[in-house]
Amino acid sequence: MSTGDLKIENTNIKTAPGVSLDSQQKTLVGSVLDLFAGRPSLEKLKLWSDEGVFEDPITIAQGRKQYEAQWYGLQTAFSEIERLNHEVTSSGNPISMNLKTRYVVKGIGKEQTISSVVNIFTDKDGKISKVEDKWDGKLPESSIANAFRHLNSVTVPKMISVPKDKEEDAKRGNP
Repeated sequence: MSTGDLKIENTNIKTAPGVSLDSQQKTLVGSVLDLFAGRPSLEKLKLWSDEGVFEDPITIAQGRKQYEAQWYGLQTAFSEIERLNHEVTSSGNPISMNLKTRYVVKGIGKEQTISSVVNIFTDKDGKISKVEDKWDGKLPESSIANAFRHLNSVTVPKMISVPKDKEEDAKRGNP
């Protein structure tokens, strides 16, 4: 699958000195940067395995139904998403990058800047198997926090609809 088919918007991938990415890694990183920017598409999410996991301090989304809803939910929750900077710090498995993003909550206008370490894991087929978004480099470890993270991963798909096909995706303004 070429990046043209995917319509990846983030193609200028910044890397730390001594870190280089092959074309497949650039595609994966660019697609993940697009997702964090609130620019999901069904095509980009085809880069993920069906059993993939997205984990951040507020959710543990396991499987396509849960993680797709999380990414489409960004468009619903935020009126503005601005990536302030990013830098890939490791090209292994996981691919690691530092990411700083400014979010503005729809309706109330609250602004929040989040600095995180993002780890992109791939499976043997080169698909994304897991993305960890560690705010300030950390994920919660308490059982109470994890219970809420699991609850979020189940409730968000009930509230956020994921497009059924490319046409519905395009109607939402997704590439």
